[in-house]
Amino acid sequence: MSEIVLTNIKKSFGGDEEVLRGIDLHIKEGEFLVLLGPSGCGKTTLLRLIAGLDTATSGDIQIGGARVNHIPAAKRGLAMVFQSYALYPHMTVRGNLAFGLRLAKVPQAEIAKRVEQVARTLEITQLLDRKPRALSGGQRQRVAIGRAIARNPIAFLFDEPLSNLDAALRVQMRLELARLHHRLKTTMIYVTHDQMEAMTLADRIVVMHAGVIQQVGRAMDLYQHPVNRFVAEFIGSPKMNLFPCQGHIDGNRTRVNLANKVQLSLQVKRKKRNGEIATLGIRPEHLNPTAARAGDCQGVIKVVEQLGDNTYLYVDVDGLGLVNMRVSPMKNYVIDDPIGISFDGDFCHLFAANGASLRANDAGPG
Repeated sequence: MSEIVLTNIKKSFGGDEEVLRGIDLHIKEGEFLVLLGPSGCGKTTLLRLIAGLDTATSGDIQIGGARVNHIPAAKRGLAMVFQSYALYPHMTVRGNLAFGLRLAKVPQAEIAKRVEQVARTLEITQLLDRKPRALSGGQRQRVAIGRAIARNPIAFLFDEPLSNLDAALRVQMRLELARLHHRLKTTMIYVTHDQMEAMTLADRIVVMHAGVIQQVGRAMDLYQHPVNRFVAEFIGSPKMNLFPCQGHIDGNRTRVNLANKVQLSLQVKRKKRNGEIATLGIRPEHLNPTAARAGDCQGVIKVVEQLGDNTYLYVDVDGLGLVNMRVSPMKNYVIDDPIGISFDGDFCHLFAANGASLRANDAGPG
């Protein structure tokens, strides 16, 4: 059993400020779970508590049904892969892969067998007799992951393992990690601030902010149904457009007044909460270009970003500021040209003054 259950976990490093403020989380056996959030949100601290490298101020940690709060890291059956690789420079790849097994007093024949199996799995057999200084960044990361695999842990913990790699290598290593999880079917907990990594790797994502879980769910659930303004703005690149507004949800239809006196009539199709609206959010792909004097509002194109498969326009709209739109790359758009913008009401997100979604599903943190 490799399920991990966290109950009301709190952590303070002296003083009254809590880094983690009551974390409840059930990590299912065999799932790839990603802890996602900005720097300082508490995700690495939470990973270290699970690993046993730090101790929770209060709360319970269970691994495989057993409470492990006071069990040292070496006896929890977990393997952690760090951002810095943490390879021993004087040892060969073979020596690095075998090191933890020797400490555990595994028989030499079994060590040799596991090292060869891991090397084949990660396609690093040809590197076994090299030392870390002779390896590329991607190869070093494979060795660090291999050292963890060799121990046959009940769960893997990854602390931003790809952040030191260049963009191309990060894409390659993401694919390799996804394939590795599919083959091993072992629980993996992965910390990152990179939403692309989170959305491409995770079975579920835990979005954290200021020591609190904001929302837990699959990538597209978070993207399409954020429970609050923070999740809506943090998930998605480019970011969701957010506009101050006034309006009220009552029943299945509502009218929203934007700052530039644009009035939108929205049909609320999903489960909703009645209440006063303070912010309207809409993603760039749900704003449609129209003729210059048509649409819900008008503006002037200030920036054109052509990315091959997509083109993004940044349009200066009086009273709203710069509005980001995703448009067809087949059409030519020119800076300083006027343009109209039409809002797709079915995809507008409405938020109360406290940031809570007024149109989200009722599923929240947990």
